[in-house]
Amino acid sequence: MSDDDFRPAQMISERLIERIRSEGSLSVAAYMAEALFHPMAGFYATKDPLGAANDFITAPEISQMFGELLGLWAAECWMQMGAPSRFELIELGPGTGRMMSDMLRAGRAAPGFLDAVHVTLVEASPALKMVQGQTLANAQVPIHWAKAFEKAPSGPAVVIGNEFLDCLPIRQAIRHQGQWRERVVTLHPEDEDRFGFGLGPVLSEADVGYIAPALRQAEDGALVELRPGDQQQMEQLAGRFKRDPGYALFVDYGSSQPETGDTLQAIRAHQKVDPLDMPGTADLTAWVDFDRLLRLGLDAGLTAYGPMTQGAFLTELGIEQRAAVLAKSVDAAGQARLKRQMHRLVSPEDMGALFKLAAFSSHGLPPAPGIAPFTR
Repeated sequence: MSDDDFRPAQMISERLIERIRSEGSLSVAAYMAEALFHPMAGFYATKDPLGAANDFITAPEISQMFGELLGLWAAECWMQMGAPSRFELIELGPGTGRMMSDMLRAGRAAPGFLDAVHVTLVEASPALKMVQGQTLANAQVPIHWAKAFEKAPSGPAVVIGNEFLDCLPIRQAIRHQGQWRERVVTLHPEDEDRFGFGLGPVLSEADVGYIAPALRQAEDGALVELRPGDQQQMEQLAGRFKRDPGYALFVDYGSSQPETGDTLQAIRAHQKVDPLDMPGTADLTAWVDFDRLLRLGLDAGLTAYGPMTQGAFLTELGIEQRAAVLAKSVDAAGQARLKRQMHRLVSPEDMGALFKLAAFSSHGLPPAPGIAPFTR
């Protein structure tokens, strides 16, 4: 580990150790929030902007086709809203800006789309803002940034979040002697300079209510994950869509039905590492519970669609046809590369089944393109 990696890890570790000694054990959510979002030493504040995709590779980095198809989806949503003369295209967690660049290029196929669109990138990291600005320097539409979703401009909107929800802090609970107890991060009993997991307080009845009914009577030792950030995101989305019409699409890895199990993982330079090792130097993520997400959307007053696998969605949007068009302008090596890219995005053995989608809209709008309504 380089000195540049060591400094944030040391700062976050010292801060967490001090918090645990003064406040007691921390929830997994509190640990994740410090490790990822601390403004001075968190992973998203300190990661190398030129290596922004080096810890993980997202679909937009795999192929331009991913962003292009989402751009066409956004354009169709715009048309279904009546093609307003101005609308907001909002991306949550825009990474390098590559997906937005591909979306805007595809949007040229819809007459009037680029004249109407105003882009807002919701990004808290100054380093990533710099990369996004470089990527979109030649965009022919206004590009703005907001530190939080609620700071985005008002008006009709299409909201996109690709691999955004998986990094929201989660809580974990373990079934112990017939009760659900918080799983906490504490100091290792044999080395107080290291972290370990432990059992915390019994969950309140309100917290147990967030566990899917089918899982509440699980056997001792079972672990479930609670995602408070998902509820906050759905409430914010519903508040916006009550004021202004809009569609939203979330793409992420996760499950279609509630499941038990620990999905918290840390990725550093493409390798899985211990989530409690060197906080601030690895990306921490957890699976999205799409069934729960969609139910939260309905409860918040949204119309919900999905879940749907990424492979099925991209196929529905025409990825095979797009690959065929691109193949006409490249040589045999380029055609083989396109084939590999498409396989990676849609194959059930790769990203096609693990990654799923959920869409939401204001009441009264036509159905979200390409994805069936959610039913409880």
